[in-house]
Amino acid sequence: MGIFELLILLIVAAICGGIGQSLAGYSRGGCLTSIALGFIGALLGSWMSKGLGLPEILTVQFGDQPFPILWSIIGASLFVAVLSLISFRGK
Repeated sequence: MGIFELLILLIVAAICGGIGQSLAGYSRGGCLTSIALGFIGALLGSWMSKGLGLPEILTVQFGDQPFPILWSIIGASLFVAVLSLISFRGK
């Protein structure tokens, strides 16, 4: 994987993490947080889809590495929702 593919992968992960944050309704952090959430969401979403026997939908190839867009968004939104429940602070 070259530097160009890595940059595109980081951009796609940031977009997926940002969409996951907006779906969950909880936004903390900036671009690096969105990138991390995109990758965590991809891992969590792929793990869930394999466990439930669901197909990989909307997968993009970066070099020789596939990146599941849909499962990344779903996994990121579930991860952010759990984080928001854990770190809830009342006023």
